[in-house]
Amino acid sequence: MDVIRWCFFFFLLLQTFFFSPSHTQTDSFTSILISQNGLDFVKNLLVNKAIASIIPLQIPRIEKSVRIPFLGGIDVVVSNLTIYELDVASSYVNLGETGVVIVASGTTCNLSMNWHYSYATWLPPMEISDQGIASVQVEGMEIGLSLGLLSSEGGLKLSLSECGCHVKDISIELEGGASWFYQGMVNAFKDQIGASVETTISNKLTEGVSDLDSFLQSLPKEIPVDDKAALNVTFTSDPILRDSSITFEIDGLFTKTETNQVLKSSSFRKSAAPSAICPGNSKMLGISLDEAVFNSAAALYYNAEFMQWVVDKIPDQALLNTARWRFIIPQLYRKYPNQDMNLNISLSSPPLVKISEQYVGANVNADLVINVLEADQVIPVACISLVIRGSGALRVMGNNLGGSVRLEDFSMSLEWSNIGNLHLHLLQPIVWTVIQTVFVPYANDHLEKGFPLPIIHGFTLEKAEIICSSSEITVCSDVAYLDSSQQPRSQLSLSSSTPWITTLL
Repeated sequence: MDVIRWCFFFFLLLQTFFFSPSHTQTDSFTSILISQNGLDFVKNLLVNKAIASIIPLQIPRIEKSVRIPFLGGIDVVVSNLTIYELDVASSYVNLGETGVVIVASGTTCNLSMNWHYSYATWLPPMEISDQGIASVQVEGMEIGLSLGLLSSEGGLKLSLSECGCHVKDISIELEGGASWFYQGMVNAFKDQIGASVETTISNKLTEGVSDLDSFLQSLPKEIPVDDKAALNVTFTSDPILRDSSITFEIDGLFTKTETNQVLKSSSFRKSAAPSAICPGNSKMLGISLDEAVFNSAAALYYNAEFMQWVVDKIPDQALLNTARWRFIIPQLYRKYPNQDMNLNISLSSPPLVKISEQYVGANVNADLVINVLEADQVIPVACISLVIRGSGALRVMGNNLGGSVRLEDFSMSLEWSNIGNLHLHLLQPIVWTVIQTVFVPYANDHLEKGFPLPIIHGFTLEKAEIICSSSEITVCSDVAYLDSSQQPRSQLSLSSSTPWITTLL
């Protein structure tokens, strides 16, 4: 990877981290704010990586003819001019209204080169030449880029507004041949060598901008989650640039992978509260997820008829036999004595996730069908409508957002019965036990693993905090970079055998 790809890797990082709302016609439901601390971290990282990738950098050869009295024309060639060391004293990132400015100042670089000269004499007719090597030091070099970053057809378009490299001072020290004699002559190449360094670095940066812009345009507009769903990651507005932060917005809702059908954003309401705001902007990154993201996932999996379960094994297995129910529903035991049972639970509407400053929870409407297993038959005997209310506790584990849920309360009503009227207050302890011993542990088992936050490969969250606000979850975190030897193989996989939205319930 050359220096340009590292310089603009900065913008890939900004793109793929998750964004404050802007006044556009298209709503965004996932957002990220990168603070000045985050920008400085990324800038320092990209400078170090850029230096590592640029070295060695070859400068084109320089040829020059010089006329000297009594000697005539002398041809001088400087070749194999190579930057082999580069050191940046200071650098900074500035954000303007339309783009980003990156400046590296006080830069020094060391070069090596070969030198050769030749000239022909009249008397006697012969060619005289000499050659050697030289070391070159460039000091006080400044490199600057001004870049425009706009959204285009759901992606990002990168443009180069200005690009420059200026060399302040250059010194040349010759070795080999009669170098002491020719030092003054080679010093005449200072301006040309400095100009070649400036041109080569500027051209390299310009080429890289074009390459990275093409790469940004080719990025996918969705991220697969599993075989049923993907995340819509199209950009909904231009980046928002402020004095000390940059903000991006994406759609963030779930889509159907098999039909590429996007859930209409008009079906979900974006909160009016500011997104991705961390107290004092002390953290590098603020990742914000609107509750509409969770509700879009719930709606997608509900429409895919995924949210239904058959319970035939529980810790207290005796509950799944009519003998245990003989005092609760006597008519059930009389009609089906000592018969095994199962419970078929299916959601009657998509779950509704609600987030507030004090509370993260979900309301679930479900139908519980009581089945009797007789011979090879499954006989439905009654259906109870449930309204379940749960609350959650969230935490960040690595790059995953996970947590746990607990049952707050539930209510029941009888939908239909083939065994007469039921006394629901007698059934409540059994239903409570089933929810507490089966579904809550199932949900927490998956929530402990969490689902991945959209963090770019190679980076990990550190010292993360979770802030809940009206209709929104914000993860405020610092960021660390791991090299390839430190990265877990499956660190950023977004696929899961079990849709994570079902574990939120």
